[in-house]
Formats: sequence, structure tokens, C-alpha cells
Amino acid sequence: MRDSDDSQRTTVDVDRNAQVIVDLSIEIEASQQTVWRIQTGIDQWPTWQKNVSKARLSGPLAVGSTFHWETHGLPIVSTIREVDPMRRIVWGGPAQGIEGVHVWTITPTSKGVVVHTTESWDGPPVAADSDGMRAALTASLNAWLADLKTTAEAAN
Repeated sequence: MRDSDDSQRTTVDVDRNAQVIVDLSIEIEASQQTVWRIQTGIDQWPTWQKNVSKARLSGPLAVGSTFHWETHGLPIVSTIREVDPMRRIVWGGPAQGIEGVHVWTITPTSKGVVVHTTESWDGPPVAADSDGMRAALTASLNAWLADLKTTAEAAN
């Protein structure tokens, strides 16, 4: 829920001290509403994301709600930490010893939107191979953004 005074609103960020932080963006020629609907339609992720095999939101799209999903064979439980409708969503949680925080923003442009994603990973598995983890996360997020672009532009 948005506070009427944005200056008083606290935003959730990634862990800026994490061992791996990946920051990417993509331009999408689709409306903000279309991109938001697709990106936050968690139960439908497997229908458009090649790397997501399962996804189920428990409850409303709201702070504190959780969703269970599987990507690259890895089961994950994420908790929604911030929702600013049409603009920003943040989730995070542990998965196999990795503590992740994922921030998504959708910013309107003259041709559609720019989707910006930043994700942090920390924990023992990341410490053991930070270069490998960074490469894996970068590849995964690039695929997610490409799939989101393809799906949103086809739906627009």
C-alpha cells in the first residue's frame, strides 16, 4: 500500500553488502500495465519463463505474502517485501543457503517501459564461488528479462 506522502515511504533495497549483486535493465515496447500484470502474475510464470517450472502465490500480492517457485530445479520460497503497484516489487528469502533479495522497477518511457532488476545473493555457497554465482545469476536474470520482453510485447 502506498503512503500518500512518498517522502515518508520506506523502500526496500537489495543487500548492498552481499557478495554478489547483479543489476540489469531492458526496454520493453509495452504498456506499464501489461508489464506489471505479467511480471506480478506469479502463478503464470511457468507459462512464459523458460527457466521457471513451478510458481504459486499464497495469498494476495501484498507485503508478507509468500510464493513457492522452482527455477533451474531449485525450490524457492520468497516473501514479498514491498509492493508499489505498477512501479516496484521486492521479494526475497533463503534458498539452499543463499539469501537473496530481488528488486524490480517498471518505469514508463515514450515507447513503453524500462524494466530494471537488481538482485543480491549472500551466504556460504556464494562465498565459495562468487564468480560462478555472479555468472549464473546474470544469465538467469538476462533470460528472465528477455522472456518478459517477448511476452509483454506480444500481449501489448
